Amino acid sequence: MHLDFPFRIDGRGRSAQTDHAGYVRDLIEQLVFTQPGERVNRPDFGSGLMQLVFAGNSPELAATVQFTLHAALQRWLSDLIEVRELSVDADDATLTVSLSYVLLRTREPFSASFTRAL
Repeated sequence: MHLDFPFRIDGRGRSAQTDHAGYVRDLIEQLVFTQPGERVNRPDFGSGLMQLVFAGNSPELAATVQFTLHAALQRWLSDLIEVRELSVDADDATLTVSLSYVLLRTREPFSASFTRAL
């Protein structure tokens, strides 16, 4: 079992835990919204996605964001997942990342969507 993210206390008064699939989903969310340089012991960890959001919204920006995020997923999580489909939408003050992937351990397909208001 793994600690759930974000950290919280469960109904029994203990640290909340999650299974392997939940753990991997939590790792993806952390990677998506972490800026490189934000973590002291892993200064290269992160996608840089939030920096690109403040650029003017355009098809070129969407392509850049998808390319950058896909590269970060391959670099940091390629031993855990296989990316099937990735899309990034920046609509006004909301960023939405939709991802379809396969867990390599079990070969189960999963979909996840992450939204952040800016």
